[in-house]
Amino acid sequence: MAYNINRNSLENHWMPFTDNRGFKASPRLIAEASGVLMKDHMGNSVIDGSSGLFCCPAGHCHPKIIEAVHEQMKINTYTSPFGTGHGASFELADKVSELTPDGMNHVFFVNSGSEAVDTALKITMAYHSAMGENRNRFVSRERAYHGVNMGGVSLSGMVNNRRTFPVVMPGIVMMRHTWTGENLNVQGQPLEGKELANDLDRFVQTYGGQTIAACIVEPVAGSTGTLVPPVGYLERLREICDQNGILLIFDEVITGFGRMGTNFAADKFHVKPDIMTMAKALTNGSMPMGAVCVKDEIYEVVTDRANEGAIEFFHGYTYSGHPAACAAGLASLKIYADEGLFERANNLSTYFLDAIFSLSSHPLVKDVRGIGLMAGVEMHADGNVGKRGGKLQKDLFWNGLHIKFTGDTGIVAPMFISENSHIDQIVEKLRKTLDAN
Repeated sequence: MAYNINRNSLENHWMPFTDNRGFKASPRLIAEASGVLMKDHMGNSVIDGSSGLFCCPAGHCHPKIIEAVHEQMKINTYTSPFGTGHGASFELADKVSELTPDGMNHVFFVNSGSEAVDTALKITMAYHSAMGENRNRFVSRERAYHGVNMGGVSLSGMVNNRRTFPVVMPGIVMMRHTWTGENLNVQGQPLEGKELANDLDRFVQTYGGQTIAACIVEPVAGSTGTLVPPVGYLERLREICDQNGILLIFDEVITGFGRMGTNFAADKFHVKPDIMTMAKALTNGSMPMGAVCVKDEIYEVVTDRANEGAIEFFHGYTYSGHPAACAAGLASLKIYADEGLFERANNLSTYFLDAIFSLSSHPLVKDVRGIGLMAGVEMHADGNVGKRGGKLQKDLFWNGLHIKFTGDTGIVAPMFISENSHIDQIVEKLRKTLDAN
């Protein structure tokens, strides 16, 4: 087949996280998009119920982002980030640090959430090495998703993301996830489950706290289907890390930039990590970009303990802080502020959660979970896990709705510019499609 490809057959493109054979037999192509709406290749309107991949809260094709990138590309399309720089990356780092928790003022730019996670691991190693410590273990969590680079795959607690990739980092141990199946249809944080954080303390007792470099968690586990942390859970992780010199990393690739109705989930839950990863909404999904923000102490230890005049951190990417991505980031952060989109997301949250939880009584629905402007609607499995979810995602598209599915869980994350009427449409299209299945 590879030697006899028809032009426009769609065959040449190997698509990510996609049933390629099924897609190419019945493609779902987006021809254009604006605001909360997209248009498929047949001219049908599709409402975007997951903000793309949780990355476009200000809507598709925002004219101010387009203009900013265009203007930047007229004056500078590329600057090597190794030993030289351009003003926009420093300006964007300043703007990001205005949003991050106090004392987290140093930002390292990458190109994706996956790269941000691998960079956070390397920063952790560099920090402990500079401190003269030999810490060689990382603690992650079952059902975790931390991107698809090899560091993130090593930390992954979602079996299909690592099943066929057996060569991963050693020294990874997994805490239990926080969804026990006992507290169904809980809006916001479950009241029970704080004690699951003591898994980290068990690893301290088993391996010695001095061997553990960092504990990494998504404040709200996103790609696995919106697992909201129990009350007191993140606080307990912070406490154990402090007692043992373990760095706490929050993967805020999904939860950052307003998704929780606050700047970051760290603000929502009043727990400050040592390192945060971010991406997606950093540029409103318009350009590839991610970042890692660290406590000032971490940056200072790594840089101050290196030899004078030497490179302090042997890491980076060809496109770190790319001028066009920085322009998109600066424009996006200004839009969020000027249009009050984080506050808008916070105000919309109650209406959204009430609407999405109305689906909990549907016979196909096993559980609904949600906080902020993000929810997971988990279906009862139909035989193999993911069979029902895969069919629903396709059926929803043809019924005019895009949402992200993981297995049998649909993840709903509306854009911050959404009106109540858009929430109503999302829920109604979900209900209609469930009724037809």
